[in-house]
Amino acid sequence: MFLEQGIKPENKFWKYLVGSVFIIAASFVGQIPITAAVFYKTFSEKKAFPTTNEGVMKMFESNTTLFLVMISFTFAFAGIYFVVKYIHHQTLLSVTTSRPKVDWSRICFSFFLWTFFSLLSFLFVYLRAPEQFVLNFKLIPFLILVVLGSILIPIQTSTEEYVFRGYLMQGFANLARNRWFPLLMTSVIFGSMHWANPEVAKMGNVIMIYYIGTGLFLGIITLMDEGMELALGFHAANNLVGALLVTSDWSVFQTHSIFKDLSEPSAGIDVILPVVVIYPILLFIFSKKYGWTNWKERLTGDINKIEVIN
Repeated sequence: MFLEQGIKPENKFWKYLVGSVFIIAASFVGQIPITAAVFYKTFSEKKAFPTTNEGVMKMFESNTTLFLVMISFTFAFAGIYFVVKYIHHQTLLSVTTSRPKVDWSRICFSFFLWTFFSLLSFLFVYLRAPEQFVLNFKLIPFLILVVLGSILIPIQTSTEEYVFRGYLMQGFANLARNRWFPLLMTSVIFGSMHWANPEVAKMGNVIMIYYIGTGLFLGIITLMDEGMELALGFHAANNLVGALLVTSDWSVFQTHSIFKDLSEPSAGIDVILPVVVIYPILLFIFSKKYGWTNWKERLTGDINKIEVIN
């Protein structure tokens, strides 16, 4: 069982606190390249030093910004590997899945399923109001974005999944010895990590329903499927398709995407719809494909058995 793989007598909760600090520190080390680049550009061009995250993002060409920002996630992922292996004495597989090996067919199915839903959703919005979009396509920058995005964005999304649906979910399970507490805690923390995104400033705090709801959805499919594969595929598709398909001046990343959204952001039905309609449809599809049963026990039940996993 997925959560039980992290529950060992020696896996005290303080180790997860130390491990979390180490992972955050590794992420900060990974931010040194973009910090150095900002200082160099500021002094070489005699510009004012940017005081906001938005100012930093607009200092460089968007593909360069994407590369510099995503570097920190490679360091954070290395930090996760170190913490799991040397502090908790577990394998990376044990915080990935309960299966004997990673099920790549699950990752691919989830990736392409959410890609299909994302394209369908964009097509609906585009046909309803095509005047809100302009063609932003430039061949060479777009191809560079495809290469960079295909490599770096899955690293970013996988790092987030390993932190929240893997490492911290097992950590909170160690603390509470049940399933509902790690599900709720990781969902709330995951959503709260997006509070600094410019989308929140533009749309208001109501968009947190989407972020926390997405964290809850990813936690549910992880617990029901006894592994992170579906969450890994979904998250990678969500961020990669978004980066390639449409950008806007107010989003967290401005990319060389195919389209640019000119509309003024507002928190409407598009914030609530995925959480209350689309995610339940995906849960139904996953449950039928993978034969999920005993929902109450898997999502809220107690954890009594402690398995020693090498």
